Amino acid sequence: IGTIPICHRPLFGLPMINLFTSALTSSLRGFAGIRSSAESKQPEKLLRLYDIENCPYCRLVREALTELNLDALILPCPKAGVRYRPEAIRLGGKAQFPFLIDDNTDTEMYESLDIVRYLYETYGSGELPLKWRLGGLQTFSSSLASGARLSRGIKARPSREAPASPLELFSFEASPFARPVRELLCQLELSYVLRSCGRTELAEWLPPTLREAFDIEPESKLANRRDLQAREGKMGIPYLYDVNTDTGLFESEQIIEYLILEYAA
Repeated sequence: IGTIPICHRPLFGLPMINLFTSALTSSLRGFAGIRSSAESKQPEKLLRLYDIENCPYCRLVREALTELNLDALILPCPKAGVRYRPEAIRLGGKAQFPFLIDDNTDTEMYESLDIVRYLYETYGSGELPLKWRLGGLQTFSSSLASGARLSRGIKARPSREAPASPLELFSFEASPFARPVRELLCQLELSYVLRSCGRTELAEWLPPTLREAFDIEPESKLANRRDLQAREGKMGIPYLYDVNTDTGLFESEQIIEYLILEYAA
C-alpha cells in the first residue's frame, strides 16, 4: 500500500488503556458528535479551522461539524507548533483556539460557542439546538472529557517536512478509534480535510464486522459515507487517505503506524 509497507501486526498498536480513555472521553460528552443531519447546507469552499485536538473548546466546534455534516480543512496548532500556529496568530492577532475562517462569508471567528451558533445559523436550520444554549454545561463537560486524555494531542512532536497536499480523514467526532488518529495528526502538525461521517441510519450503529457478516449495507443519506463505500467497497471509521503517497488505510493501529513511519522525525 503506498510507499510504506504495512505489517500484518502493527508496530505501534493501541494499548487498551488508550482505547478505554478515548471511549471515556466520548462518554463524558454524552457521545455528542455521532449523529449527522443530511439537511444542512453545504458551503462551496472548505471551512478552515485552526485547531488543537484535545482542547475542550475546539472539541465543541468539531462536534458541531459532525452534527451539521460539514467538512473542514483542519490546521493543527499544538503547543510549541511551528507550522500553522504562527499563521493563525498572524491572521487572527492572538494565540487563541479554535479559530474559524469561512471564506464563503468572509467570516473569521474565535470563541467556540459563538462558532457553533454561527455554523447552525449559517448552515443548519437557523435555530440553535437546546443543548447548545446551555453553553456553560457544554464547556464544563468538554473540559472533563479532555482530562481523560491528559496531554494527548496537545503538544507538537518532531516531524518531517510538511507534505505537499493535506491528508484526508473520514471521521466523526465521538469515534474512540478516530480520536487517537486525530491526536497524532495534531501532534505532527499534519493538515487534513475532515470528511464528516456521522450516522443517520439505524444499521450504521452496527460494528463493521457485523455488517459484513450479515451482508448489511446501510444506504446512508450522507455523501461522504456513500463516497467511501463506493471508493473502498466498505464503510469504516476512521479511514485515512494520503494523496501524497496514494495510500488509503482503515484501522487506527495501521493508520498510526503509517503516520509515524512516514511523517514523524
